[in-house]
Amino acid sequence: MNLVEAKEQFINSWGALATQWGINRTMAQVHALLLVAASPMSTDNIMSELKISRGNANMNLRELMDWKLVEKQVIAGERREFFVAEKDMWKVLTRIMYQRKKRELDPMLEVLQNLSASTPSSSNDPEWEAFSSTISRIQSLAEQADQTFQTIIKAEESWFWSHFVRMVRPK
Repeated sequence: MNLVEAKEQFINSWGALATQWGINRTMAQVHALLLVAASPMSTDNIMSELKISRGNANMNLRELMDWKLVEKQVIAGERREFFVAEKDMWKVLTRIMYQRKKRELDPMLEVLQNLSASTPSSSNDPEWEAFSSTISRIQSLAEQADQTFQTIIKAEESWFWSHFVRMVRPK
């Protein structure tokens, strides 16, 4: 297998994996392309490599920048915008987890909290009791997942701040 085939296989696999997580395939393919790129890529390069429209490329690049997985990079003498992906996979993982938490878990927690607040704490109705019990178990699991996400995300922030303080602290 040559490099072109290997890159294509990785990009396609990353895109297929992302769809199983509920992420847009093209967005994941743009991310994968930038992950394995040796140097910053322009929108034109990305369009050509993935055979996608300018609008599709721009929309997905914008979304990847919102997720903080990709950033613009200025190249002296160039008028075009260039993009690079975060290559630290721990940072990639925590940023994806943060976005998934924000978009999926947080709204579900809000619904579960509202349902818990509106459900009678004790009722002689077996339907209410079954409903309340199920909501309570789901809420407990969702809160545990939220705490786990928070711990992982804070560990990344804590690592950053501890290293930052070491850099700027006078010796």
